[in-house]
Amino acid sequence: MKIVAIDGPAGAGKSTVARQLAHELKVPYLDTGAMYRGVTFAAIQQGLSTDSVDDIGRLAREVELVIGDTSLIVDGVDATDAIRADDVTAAVSAVAANSQVREELRARQREWIQQHGGGVVEGRDIGTVVFPEATLKVYLTASPLVRAKRRVEQNGGDVDKIAKAITERDRKDSTRADSPLREASGSVLIDTSDRTVEEVVAQLVELVNAAVSRHG
Repeated sequence: MKIVAIDGPAGAGKSTVARQLAHELKVPYLDTGAMYRGVTFAAIQQGLSTDSVDDIGRLAREVELVIGDTSLIVDGVDATDAIRADDVTAAVSAVAANSQVREELRARQREWIQQHGGGVVEGRDIGTVVFPEATLKVYLTASPLVRAKRRVEQNGGDVDKIAKAITERDRKDSTRADSPLREASGSVLIDTSDRTVEEVVAQLVELVNAAVSRHG
């Protein structure tokens, strides 16, 4: 079963690269970050405090998430755009730090891969925790300023303010107790700051093919 695990901080290009790589490899694509945002969206809709560990954990186990390449349905509601809103973005780190949430969503991610027979999976703990034996493990990164400029191009806003928010998100993600953001052992580190999506995807296609050849 071919699994490509792509990790990295916010704004490094994970989603764009992973989606295009999946298209090139003709395999399914899973955005695990959208799953955490989906739980966060549901918590906000229900008026739950993200600090309430047990309430958020229970919600994660009960919420229905239907995830597509470019869409997310949360409990029957199309939340594709809503999960990228400021309120969800501000709260998702707290939800993602909840061990009960992570345990539930990791199980769902593994089940998704089994159902689909492999795929390209991107997130923040895919190569380190969810699929440490992936065919290829990749860690994408870029400078905070470059990542902030990309976010502004996508959604607008102030570059300096977004760069500061990204740096703070990095700090939270990399220092949380449960599966912190870090480069997995044996992963390929790629800095996307000065590279096009097409260049990165082309390199990854070669790396995947080489890895498949090595493993028979």
